Amino acid sequence: MPLIVILDDQETNRRIFERLASSIESGMVIRVFGDPSLALKEFGEGLVPDLIVTDYKMPVMDGEGFIRALRLLPGFSEIPVIVITVYEERSFRMRALEAGATDFLQSPVDHQEFVTRARNLLKLRKQQLLLESRAEVLAQELASSEESREAALRDSSERLAQVIDTVPAMVSASDLDGRILFANHFAGSFFGCDPADLVGKSSDALVDPDLIAPNRLLDRKVIRSGQPLMSFERQLTNSFGEKRVFLTTKSPLRDSHDAIMGVVTSALDITDRKRADEHLLHALQHDAVTSLPNRNFFQDRLRREVARARRGDRAFAIHLVDIDEFKSINDLLGHEAGDAYLREVASRLLALAGPDDFVARVGADDFGFLQSISGNTLPPADLADRIVTALGAPFEFGGKDAACGASVGVTLYPFDATEDERLMQNAELALQQAKQRGGNQFRLFETNMAERTRNHAALDSRLRLAIDRKEFELYYQPQVSSATGQIIGAEALLRWNSPDRGMVSPGEFLPRAEENGMIVPINEWVLMEACREAKSWHRMGLGPIKIGVNLSPIQFQRVNVSALVVKALSATQLDPRCLDLEITENIVMEDSESVVATLRQIAELGATISVDDFGTGYSSLNYIKQFPLDRIKIDQCFIRNMIDNPSDHAIVRTVANLGHSLGLTVVAEGVETEAQANLLKADGCDVMQGYFYGKPMPAADFIAMVRASRKLELTA
Repeated sequence: MPLIVILDDQETNRRIFERLASSIESGMVIRVFGDPSLALKEFGEGLVPDLIVTDYKMPVMDGEGFIRALRLLPGFSEIPVIVITVYEERSFRMRALEAGATDFLQSPVDHQEFVTRARNLLKLRKQQLLLESRAEVLAQELASSEESREAALRDSSERLAQVIDTVPAMVSASDLDGRILFANHFAGSFFGCDPADLVGKSSDALVDPDLIAPNRLLDRKVIRSGQPLMSFERQLTNSFGEKRVFLTTKSPLRDSHDAIMGVVTSALDITDRKRADEHLLHALQHDAVTSLPNRNFFQDRLRREVARARRGDRAFAIHLVDIDEFKSINDLLGHEAGDAYLREVASRLLALAGPDDFVARVGADDFGFLQSISGNTLPPADLADRIVTALGAPFEFGGKDAACGASVGVTLYPFDATEDERLMQNAELALQQAKQRGGNQFRLFETNMAERTRNHAALDSRLRLAIDRKEFELYYQPQVSSATGQIIGAEALLRWNSPDRGMVSPGEFLPRAEENGMIVPINEWVLMEACREAKSWHRMGLGPIKIGVNLSPIQFQRVNVSALVVKALSATQLDPRCLDLEITENIVMEDSESVVATLRQIAELGATISVDDFGTGYSSLNYIKQFPLDRIKIDQCFIRNMIDNPSDHAIVRTVANLGHSLGLTVVAEGVETEAQANLLKADGCDVMQGYFYGKPMPAADFIAMVRASRKLELTA
């Protein structure tokens, strides 16, 4: 069985290489050493391996010193040695080559490459041993009879030639002047001639024209040094014009007096194996849909780019690209169209890539773009902008057009980080920021992004605990009829009573709850609690006070809102006419068919529907009139300056008139002064809400306020 010796001072590396070596073929014998001197000792005592794998950098004796000592041992001059090194500098390779190394692998080692190279060297070693064995048998037979020495020598030479002709490798010998002394049948078949016709010709005939000069140099090196060369790969062209790859060795040819008389060259055809290995390696490193490098390949390239940048003081940028709403392509056009779209994205990214850039598919709808930065390249921000523009262009499939935006997160080496993992984290943080801001844009990494992410994570945790511990409360802001001055309703406003921080402003947690989806369970509780509280007012005899509850766009996307309303009304027995659900203009514009259906179901229950903050969004009354709306609430930004700003006053008056023309009740928000109240009443606003009438207050205070106003009405 083949014997492989592994030498490395690191136990972890020894285990990895031992496992890799064991996978080359069944029955493989592996010996591992951590100390070069122990390995040399056992070699001297009779341990003869077929392949040696050694680390270059070791504490007591480095790889160069070990190989020099190894080659001095009898019988170890041609045993193949693979050197594994983290150094990329040429000087380290040359020192190891001069010491007698056969091959190199760069650390971190690609596992497939390790197995392939080791297998090829073992196969070559096997052929060498076979030749040596057969030659030894022939030599023994020659020595067996002195009387028939000449006849046996002639017979053995013929038999040796026959043996060499059966070897599945190209074998030839040339003299000191480069004339061919011998070529086996394989060589003749490859070059399309009788091997005998090659004898006497220049050895130049055995290589391609561009290899003639290098081949002569190698032959002279063997003759001068008297040592075999390490195995090397080269490409030769056969008589049919087909190029094949050969693993080649060159050794000195000696006469009976051990004088060098020429060079023996043997070459093993490894073309099919290399093609299979290259195909497998390509499959392992590339995405099947786009043929781009995959995430593993991208990360490996990133590690190498960081290493090169450190040595050469270079800069580069990572662009992480996420396709916005890619799922819609699959849903609308099918997965075949989705795959075609991914290939189109790959094509557009490659069109933007420079000669030193690297593009990969790193996720289902995510791509990585490594941009090399030099004096004549685009600034990373400009490239990111071009990526967003290019990927936002329409895509045609099967006669149908579709388009998706793209979000891009960008980080720079060495300005943002110098480690590959941290760079990827930075790019992902920047990408998250781009998506959270609505997508179809790029964001450059900023140092406070990591802190912001940690703060978000902490807030998310506290919000989950707040839901479980029922730390939320509702405050109620009165709504007053402009005609009678009576309190006719209240808007339920959420507050967070944190045990650690006290009363937390909604502006500190509601935007994050919208982002992470926790607004859904929070608003479900708000709806139920507001309905329960309003029902209790009715039981107290405070009259049919209407309760207003805000709905989130996220609820319309994730849950059945009409079912939630039915559930709350059924559980609390609140009269549906006393429930007013407030939505934003964005909800109305989000998905008209779905939203219209939901709002009509709610309206059929008897609840009213208000458009909150009217005037800050799309403000299209022609569009809104298609929905079953009952009220519009003029945003306080127009109310605030209407006394001093004629434009704001004109907007308020116009909205009020248009709202009445559509049969809608008009509510003015943010009323803070008597002057504002009088002007709004004159402009026709039906309901007032704001600090002038009352701040948001706990339920008990609101009840007291209503009762006090009722007493004033009775005494008036």
